[in-house]
Amino acid sequence: MSWNVLIVDDHEVARVGVSWLLDSPPFHVAGSVPTAAEALQCLEENPIDLVLLDLRLSDGSGLKLLEQIRKSYAEVPVVVFSAYENPTYIARAAALGAADYLLKNVPSQTLLETLQHIVTGNAADPESLLCLIQKTMQETVDVRMLPSDFPLTAREAQVLRHIALGLSNKEIAKSLCISIETVKEHVQHVLRKINAADRTDAAVRAIKSGIMA
Repeated sequence: MSWNVLIVDDHEVARVGVSWLLDSPPFHVAGSVPTAAEALQCLEENPIDLVLLDLRLSDGSGLKLLEQIRKSYAEVPVVVFSAYENPTYIARAAALGAADYLLKNVPSQTLLETLQHIVTGNAADPESLLCLIQKTMQETVDVRMLPSDFPLTAREAQVLRHIALGLSNKEIAKSLCISIETVKEHVQHVLRKINAADRTDAAVRAIKSGIMA
């Protein structure tokens, strides 16, 4: 069996290198493009089994493209392939439905094995960057361990963790499977309860409080 892979990366050298690595059984490179627009066109015109996606594209954000793919091609897994080991990027990718998140310095064999693992319908490894961040995002916060100036409910503390990771209200809603309206209410309560000036202030104070541990 052969799986059609779409590579989306704005660096030509990266595309050529990954294409060379993947264009042999059981994979087939069905497309290798630098832009989100070309990626969407390729998905429309070709049967794609897996998308390998960089975060920075010539015409915009890979995360925005990830969201579009998950909306229009929900059956196609997307593995983010990035040079950035940034918790915010990883958390946003997780919230938007990435199947896994790999760094570009991984050994080629790890890349091949991970892609085959994902394309055959398996979830990411529990010790992967994506799963470790997801665990932090989803874990219930023991509010008894919070500072006295953080009088939050468990759900509010969970929302604060997402804020500290840099997620938007829409991304928080996707991550926690709640409505955006509910997220907005929680955010307002969090800011008021911890007396934060804005989301940035709340994020800084959350990290200092140890809520991300």
